[in-house]
Parts: sequence; structure tokens; C-alpha cells
Amino acid sequence: MSVETWDYIVVGAGSAGCALAARLSEDPAVRVLLLEAGPRDRSPWIHLPIGYGKTMWSERLNWRFHTEPQREMDGRRLYWPRGRTLGGSSSINGLIYIRGQREDYDGWAALGNPGWGWDEVLPYFVRSECNVRGASALHGDAGPLRVSDIGAAHPLVESFIDGARALGLPRNDDFNGPSQEGAGYYQLTTWRGWRWSAARAYLQPARRRHNLRVLTEAQATGLVFEGRRVVGVRWRRGERTHEARATAEVLLCAGAVQSPQLLQVSGVGDPEHLQSIGVPLRHALPGVGRNLQDHLQLRLIYECTRPITTNDQLRSWRGRAAIALQWALHRSGPLAVGINQGGAFMRALPESTRPDTQFHVATLSADMAGGKAHPFSGFTVSVCQLRPASRGWVLAASPDALQAPRIQPRYLSAPEDRRAAVAALHAARAIVATPPMRALVHHEHKPGLAAHEGDDSLLAFARREGATIFHPVGTCRMGADEAAVVDAALRVRGLQGLRVVDASVMPTLVSGNTHAAAVMIAEKAADLIRHERRRTAAAAGYRSSDFAVDAAGAAS
Repeated sequence: MSVETWDYIVVGAGSAGCALAARLSEDPAVRVLLLEAGPRDRSPWIHLPIGYGKTMWSERLNWRFHTEPQREMDGRRLYWPRGRTLGGSSSINGLIYIRGQREDYDGWAALGNPGWGWDEVLPYFVRSECNVRGASALHGDAGPLRVSDIGAAHPLVESFIDGARALGLPRNDDFNGPSQEGAGYYQLTTWRGWRWSAARAYLQPARRRHNLRVLTEAQATGLVFEGRRVVGVRWRRGERTHEARATAEVLLCAGAVQSPQLLQVSGVGDPEHLQSIGVPLRHALPGVGRNLQDHLQLRLIYECTRPITTNDQLRSWRGRAAIALQWALHRSGPLAVGINQGGAFMRALPESTRPDTQFHVATLSADMAGGKAHPFSGFTVSVCQLRPASRGWVLAASPDALQAPRIQPRYLSAPEDRRAAVAALHAARAIVATPPMRALVHHEHKPGLAAHEGDDSLLAFARREGATIFHPVGTCRMGADEAAVVDAALRVRGLQGLRVVDASVMPTLVSGNTHAAAVMIAEKAADLIRHERRRTAAAAGYRSSDFAVDAAGAAS
């Protein structure tokens, strides 16, 4: 077995892993190893925004997980795509840039996580961002992550916005502005017609540094311990096993599914679960893999009265040639903006004091996300409850890290989630029924007339058709209580030399898409790690001038 030594080992090159490895390697005195189980991000379908439809099912670029049978979802096993390449899920996602609501982060702080309130995390959102609209109190224009406007109005999206306004919802031109509530166009992580993944944003410029090594096709299989301290990682490439040692820390960035799995196969987790799969206990931490949360998407599909949808453009060779030419000449059109262009945030439940439901409006339709477009002029209005109460788990199925873990999100297991699903479907139909939208609707393809019988029928539709919108979080929860997995500095409780830095540390789901929040977590973690490194060095007698990069310098 070959063994190499580094200062920091980052496991997983997804949204958080790319940002964290890049930030840490800004200090030339620090040596960073980044391990990614998947291949390089060379596929053109990654970089073309509409390539989402291809990467969603790719065996090479996607882990293609499935859940356990869902009791409240007609016993179905739901498909869970997760990115398996440089950039992780940011290389295959729907590109939407949403941070969530102030109250989400203030809620994190109130749960015993000082430093994670909105005022504390906002600077990291700003630092990460390069928004085409320029800098402001809420936005950055010098960060690695490009954020762009859709660029052109679409009659379907405009009609949806007008329909929402007819019901009293304001037009909102910035969902990451002072207020999230309203209807409008999304901003996307794109730049001049290309996807701007975390790998493109952070890793591509950082790979020129001699102190950063990126290894692809390198599957982490377990942690290496010396007593209570984690000192390294075992990983495989093909049939060969390797070991890497970390003089400072190992940083798990494998995501809400695989970070808890790697802990469990390494002997960190619930003793009863570890015993059941034959893994010797290293450290009892029953919260590992618990607290799983995800947004459940419900998709209403409509046939349009006019041939203005992406379905129409994709149906003929002339249409496909036209959109290809539009992208080639102007880096615009359907190929440049992906699937969902517009949406809304609103209060669907009467008791809600802030938006509880998110809408996505897609100018195409298919039987499932990333599926083949319907042969008719179709569009999709989807809804998801922003803060579900249902909680599930992720548990390793065996001691083998190469075997997919068991995933049980327990969708709709909480009564309030079932009520929210029905309310969201009613709200979507109310918008579509307004005069601005009604003129574009020939008929409702799904749920269709069968779901007009009442709430029970709509709930049955949710159980039959609901699917993930790809936002799993919470399985290595941050907190101060005994069930928490990491503390507010993201250190695994009871161990040394190990942190978790990804969406799994979120105590609760943010109100919207999760990519921006995962990047923010990595940005903040980089500062936490650098500050701790400086304190340790100062205690050992080193001067601050001995370090080429400090946290303040990196922040600028």
C-alpha cells in the first residue's frame, strides 16, 4: 500500500469540496489533497446547461442512488441522482442560485450554532459570488462563482408572473434580495452560455497551484485512526488500495449521502447499526446518518395553446438546429439556460408568516425530471414545500463503502407535510387559472381531471408522482446537543482531526435550492480552519508573518 502525507485531505470534490480545497490551497505553505471518486468533468453535457437531461441518467457521472420503499409514496423506491465527477452535483444540477431566507440561518444559530446566523453567513455568500448585476450590500462581483440572469423574457414565464400578481403576489426581480417572496426569473450559475460549476469556479484556477493535488477515480473507503484522532484516509483506484495521511485534518465533503456512510463504515455512528452490519465500533455517535431532509417536488404538466415551448423546438430537426445555432452564435436560448427559467416563493398555508412553497416553471414537459420531452406543446409548473417536517436517515448497508447505502427520506410522513403538499398544488392551480395564464393552457395533462375531486385526490397524486428535487441535507447535523454530529466549527464531536464540510451539517433545510448554501458552508469552514491553524501556530511560538495567506487576506 502506497502512503503519502499532506496537511489537509478533502474527501469529495462537490460544491463544498471544490470551494474548500481551493481556499485552503491559497496558502502556499499548506499541502492539500482532494479525492474525488468520479472522473474528470470533461463531458460536454456537463458544461452545456441543458445537458442536465443527459447527466441526470449517466452511469459514469451520476451515483444513481435509489431510496428504500416509501410508505407514504405508494411504496415506491425513488430515484436519487447525485453528481459523481469534479463539481459533484453542481456539475449536473438545475443551475438555480438561491440562498434561502434570513430566518433559516438565524434558526441554525438558535439551535446552538453560534456564528451561523444570517448576519454572520452573508459575508461568505457575498465573497463566493460574482454576480452579473454587480456588487451591493447583498451581492458580490469578485467571487469565483458566476451568477447570471436568464437574459431574455419568455411568454410562458411572463404569463406565470402576471398570474401570480393577479393573486396578490408581487413581482420579484431578485430572490436573493431583501425579500424572497414573489414571482420572477431565477438567476443561474452560468456564464456566457456555459455552466459554472464549483469545479469551474474554484478548482480550475486553483489546479495550477503546486500545493494542491486533485485525484479523480479515487474512492474513499475508510478513515485511518490513531486513538481518537483521525490521521488519514484509505482510498481505492481500480483494484489498488492507497492510504493518505493528514498532518492537520481530514475534511469530509462527500455530501449528505456519503459523508455519513464513510463515517459509519469507519466505525463512527450508532453502535447498534454498526453491529448489525459487522463494523467494529470506533466512536459512538448515534446521530450519524439521522435527520435526513429533502424537498419533495410535485410536477403539474400542461399542454400549451401555442407552439412556444421548448418541446416544440426539440421536436423537429429544424427546431433543434435553430436552438443550436442560437447558442453557437449568441450563447443564448434553451441550450444556455437549462430547464427552469422562472418561479415563485409564496405562502400557501394560511398560518405561514413567510414563504413556505417554491415554484419552478419550465418551458418544457416530460414524464420525469431529465426525461424525454412530450410530443405536444408542453410546460411544467412544479411546487415543493420549503421546510418539510419529515425526517429520515442514511445508513451504510455493509462495511463496504463501494456498496450504496440505504436511503430513507420518509417523504410525507409528517401530517403537516401532507397538508402543505395539497395546499401547494391548490396554489399552483390557482395561478394557472388566472386570465394571464389561462389563455396559454389547452388542458392539464397531470394531475388531470381525476384530481379535481378534492384534497384526497391531490394527495394521492402527490404520493403517486412526487419525486426528489435533489436537496438532501442534515445527516451530520451541526449542534450542541448529544444527537448532533458536528459542533459549530464543524468538528466531529468526540474526535480530533476530522470535520464534515457539506450540506449534511445543515440542522434544517434552507428555503430553496442548496448549492449556494453548500458553497457558503465551505467558505466559512475555510476561515474556521485557517484561524485555528494560526492559533495553533501562535501557541507553538510561530509569528503570523510566517504565513503567506491569512483568513482576512483570503476573504479579500
